[in-house]
Amino acid sequence: MPHKMTLTGSATGPLREYDRYVAFDMREKGSPSAPKGLKKSTFISYTVFVAKKAFNKTGLTKKSIMHEKILVQGEPTLDIPIDECPGEIGIICFQITVLPNKNDKEANDSKDKKESKQEASKAQQEVAATKQEEKQAPASQPVAKEEKKEAETVQSEVKETPVQEKKAAPQQKQLPTQPKGTQDVVSFEEIIVPEAFLKTRPNPEKTQKVIDFVKRTGYLDEPLTIEKGSKVLKDGYRRYIVAKTVKMDKVPVVYAYEK
Repeated sequence: MPHKMTLTGSATGPLREYDRYVAFDMREKGSPSAPKGLKKSTFISYTVFVAKKAFNKTGLTKKSIMHEKILVQGEPTLDIPIDECPGEIGIICFQITVLPNKNDKEANDSKDKKESKQEASKAQQEVAATKQEEKQAPASQPVAKEEKKEAETVQSEVKETPVQEKKAAPQQKQLPTQPKGTQDVVSFEEIIVPEAFLKTRPNPEKTQKVIDFVKRTGYLDEPLTIEKGSKVLKDGYRRYIVAKTVKMDKVPVVYAYEK
């Protein structure tokens, strides 16, 4: 059985189109320590060959493939002519995925925090203005009890808002809507399925029971088991199939650390 390989990064050269497939070049850092007597490899270049149908599903174009971070799973080949395979190693791809852009996610989080601070600041300014008006009012015209009560209520709400926000944060980490034993929730698209799983077909009746459970409760009955670093699926292929069937964006997982 050929050795399975996983690459991550962006294309280092233009996309080349053929009759039934496309090809592009990638490169990754070589081994940090080489056998005694051999020089260390700074980079290893790869030429990736992808079926056009699989490539078109990713939504990548000739321009975007140079900027998007992608994940490629495949196996090395020696059957491609040298003029079509300029890389040191040729890879026949059987799965290609576009990875999410971390910079965009961080920018959105930063924007949400900024808007939250602006809203809190605006509420505090309104309370300060109300107090200033009370001080400027003549002593002979005291503020009505109802108006005082409203001002105190607004001030109390402003003070309580940050506390409630702080309490809400740790509740998200407890994952109350996930199955027992869940350690984390990850994007479904990030999970990598080994070829051995892809060749199997789970029992349809048991799979349907899990689908019914998800439709009834909104979450899986058990978390999937994946490797911490590579996010390769180790156990729970049936639940993976169910998540794909009901189109779940995120799935609960537990980690099996790489040895």
